Amino acid sequence: MQFNNSLIEGVLIKRYKRFLTDVTLLNKDEVVAHCPNTGAMTGCAEPGMQVWLSASDNPKRKLGYTWELAVTQRGHWIGINTNNANKIVGEALTMQIISELAGYDSVRAEVRFGHENSRIDFLLSASSKQDCYIEVKSVTLLEDEQGYFPDAKTVRGQKHLRELTAMVEQGYRAVLLFCVQHTGIQSVKVAEHIDPKYAQMFAQAVEAGVEVLAYSCVINEQNITLNQRLPVIV
Repeated sequence: MQFNNSLIEGVLIKRYKRFLTDVTLLNKDEVVAHCPNTGAMTGCAEPGMQVWLSASDNPKRKLGYTWELAVTQRGHWIGINTNNANKIVGEALTMQIISELAGYDSVRAEVRFGHENSRIDFLLSASSKQDCYIEVKSVTLLEDEQGYFPDAKTVRGQKHLRELTAMVEQGYRAVLLFCVQHTGIQSVKVAEHIDPKYAQMFAQAVEAGVEVLAYSCVINEQNITLNQRLPVIV
């Protein structure tokens, strides 16, 4: 996934009110940027971090900047914008990069499904294969050298697990795909210490036959691309 325009470098002052960030640009201007991440962002929003913003000239927008990337003191790159996860995975699916999900003729995004008025991130179809329902989750939490999801309690994530499980029970293939937008993460584990209910439902989904994949990303200020499969610790 290539960024549409050149990103603008700066230094993070603070994140506040969940969706707002103050940033000092290299020319010393201070700007307010939209933070497109609803999570706790533990370890991803430390004051003084090097950050990268995208700019928009859309007059209908309240804020002209969006926070896209951060770099930790250890040099790890983080994809802040959770909306990009679907773009990254969608590109990889179209290009048949994910071997476990290759061989399908059709890749459709945001398809309505289930009984809870939801949309699946991707639906893969082929005449010779079962339909495959894919839910994508962005992973950025790194604690004690371990990557975790979620970084905050997620009722919405619990609903997605129920829906994926229901698809398996109906005879379809269902996949939970962790898009790891943190270059320091080498494996992914469900954060039972943060959301024990999600961890319980995750275990039930896996037992029911929901597949779980995790893929790392190569991240820089020009683009983000899916890289290689990572272990998921169940």
